[in-house]
Amino acid sequence: MLYEHRGRQPVFPESAYVAPSAVLCGAVVLGERARVLHGAVLTAEDGEVRVGADVVVMENALVRGRAEHPAVIGDAVLIGPHAHINGAVVEDEVFVATGVSMFPGSVAGTGSELRINSILQVNSRLRPATVLPIGWIAVGDPAELFSPDRHDELWEVQRGLDFPGTVYGLPRDASMREVMARQSRFYGAHTDDRRIDG
Repeated sequence: MLYEHRGRQPVFPESAYVAPSAVLCGAVVLGERARVLHGAVLTAEDGEVRVGADVVVMENALVRGRAEHPAVIGDAVLIGPHAHINGAVVEDEVFVATGVSMFPGSVAGTGSELRINSILQVNSRLRPATVLPIGWIAVGDPAELFSPDRHDELWEVQRGLDFPGTVYGLPRDASMREVMARQSRFYGAHTDDRRIDG
């Protein structure tokens, strides 16, 4: 399904494949031989999604572009099922496994491997050719790797990366009512989307 959003339409070459149940919304640009499988969503909210050549975005993955942080996927990249790539950069030849989360401002360096359910936090940079183990969290620039049982140490690094400011544009002490009122207004822009016959 193809949708115009904020006056922009998806663009992709003849060599690309987009499954009938996948969604491309707004300023999404696919490279040669890109494959977007069933249930995947590539949505350019108020920033672009750019996908390189020979990329496979597997079932039910989400790739979201943001104004301050476009989603940029390099060449020869696998985005696994149920992965969440939100305003992040995935450089060339990166393996992003099932359930991986990458947050705004994060960068997965060339040839890195993010294993099942791992997390690359906001404004964090994973060095090229780094392996982020199953369920681990990478935080900082350059990223330090933490196992899930090291939450207190992780929080000491993560606290300064300003997750609420980066993701929501609000200070850490903003109430959920403030956060969700802002999110509701932001995503309300989709009420003007127009389906494109493809």
